[in-house]
Amino acid sequence: MKKIMIPLVLSVLLIICLAGCQKDEPAPWSPGNPLDKDELKIGVIHVDDATSGYSYGHDIGIQIMQQELELRDEQIIRKLNINDADIIMVESMMRDCIAEGANVIIATSWGHMDVCEKLADEYPNVIFAHATGHKYNDTNFTYYYGRIYQARYLSGVAAGLLTQTNKLGYVAAMDISSSEVTGGLNAFALGVESVNPDAEVYTVVTHSWFDPSGEREATRQLIDLGCDVIAQHCNTPVPQTEAEAAGVWGIGYNSDMSREAPDAVLTSVIWNWDVYYTSLIRSVIDGSFTTEPYFGGMAEGTVDITPLNGTLATPEMEAAVEEARNRILNGEYNVFDGIMETNDGRRIGITGETLSDDEIISGIHWYYRNIIVK
Repeated sequence: MKKIMIPLVLSVLLIICLAGCQKDEPAPWSPGNPLDKDELKIGVIHVDDATSGYSYGHDIGIQIMQQELELRDEQIIRKLNINDADIIMVESMMRDCIAEGANVIIATSWGHMDVCEKLADEYPNVIFAHATGHKYNDTNFTYYYGRIYQARYLSGVAAGLLTQTNKLGYVAAMDISSSEVTGGLNAFALGVESVNPDAEVYTVVTHSWFDPSGEREATRQLIDLGCDVIAQHCNTPVPQTEAEAAGVWGIGYNSDMSREAPDAVLTSVIWNWDVYYTSLIRSVIDGSFTTEPYFGGMAEGTVDITPLNGTLATPEMEAAVEEARNRILNGEYNVFDGIMETNDGRRIGITGETLSDDEIISGIHWYYRNIIVK
């Protein structure tokens, strides 16, 4: 009898152990149906530690959304320092989130797009939303971005009035192949020209979204060229801290970078990601979720600039920024309007028309005429 009981007891213990080791399965979500808020679990993929810059801005949005919808801490799964160039790691972390019960994956980088596309087919009961890309399906995969060029233009107006050398620097994560980066740079340059037609925008490309050492080198190169205002499209505040150390000024990006460089930062171009995240998760809960891509602007509160630094801004600057803001908000001006001349002599656009959202997202592969690429 003992010989029979011992294996039986061991088998029962093994079953209990395996049951205890199993990871959570995502609660069932299906298109068009609501998901009980208590069953909701969100996996968030960050490219860095979310303490400053790009990922910090996204995480602030997640925190505000969580508070607004009264979600528990355990309903948010954060994966930090996930290099979007490491596709194997990205996929592994998304799978980990799903294994931990996530029924929504928020992927914050363009580099996460293809993995989202792949896993959306594999997991039809999990929603995938990725930032800044262009792919989506008609069931469970979408993307979100916004009219950041509107805020970029405002920052260019401020920078154009601040510079004393008429040389402004711009640290760019990607080259002309990236419409996201180039569109923002062109909008900044258009803003600069609108108030200071003699100024030029010098650009150095790091070829990486997150490269503190490369951003430091690029910033120093721009300062050596005589640039006295440093703007950026990259993930860390390094260009702003370098600007402060060199005694020049800066335009931050993603989050309010006056935290890191209070004496240098004139303003920061920011995303209010909570506007989208709250809308997204509320739609999952109430069953209204669709995969129609999101593209919000200043009117929706998705993008903006932080208040101008009171020790640097002049009344003229404040007035010019406010005038530009009002022209955009009332529809009088949309930045990429009419015919624009490139720095290689081409002409882009049509008189009386403005570039479409699709063109701005994926078709700006040219530099405006006052941009010099180093």
